[in-house]
Amino acid sequence: MKKKKKYTAQVSPFVVPADDGKIIKEHFGLASDGSEELSIAHMTAPPGWSEPFQTPEFDEYTFIIKGKKQFIIDDKIIVLEAGQSIKINKQTRIQYSNPFTEPCEYIAICLPAFSIEAVNRESN
Repeated sequence: MKKKKKYTAQVSPFVVPADDGKIIKEHFGLASDGSEELSIAHMTAPPGWSEPFQTPEFDEYTFIIKGKKQFIIDDKIIVLEAGQSIKINKQTRIQYSNPFTEPCEYIAICLPAFSIEAVNRESN
C-alpha cells in the first residue's frame, strides 16, 4: 500500500503570464501543482489596473497586504486597505481594480481552484 505524503512544500511559485501588468505568483492551484481543490496566489496589481466584470464559479478570499484594492459588487463600491479581507461568494458578479496611485499587494485564495474557464469574464 502506497503511503500518502503528509505535506507539499512549494518552494518556488508558478508565475502566471499576465499582459495587464499584474504579477501573479501561484503557490498552489491548477497552474502550479495541478490542484483543483483550491488555489493560493500572491498578487501585485499596479496602479490603474482593472479587470472586466466576471461571475466566477468559485469562492474567492482576498487579504490585502499593502495598498488598496477596489471591488464593485452589485453596483456597490468597496475599497479594502492593508490588513483587511473579504470573501466573495461564487456566482457573484464582481469587478476588481486598483484605481489608486500605489501598487496593491494581496493574497487570493479560490475554492475550488481558479481557472480561466471558471472565471467567466465579460468582454469589454
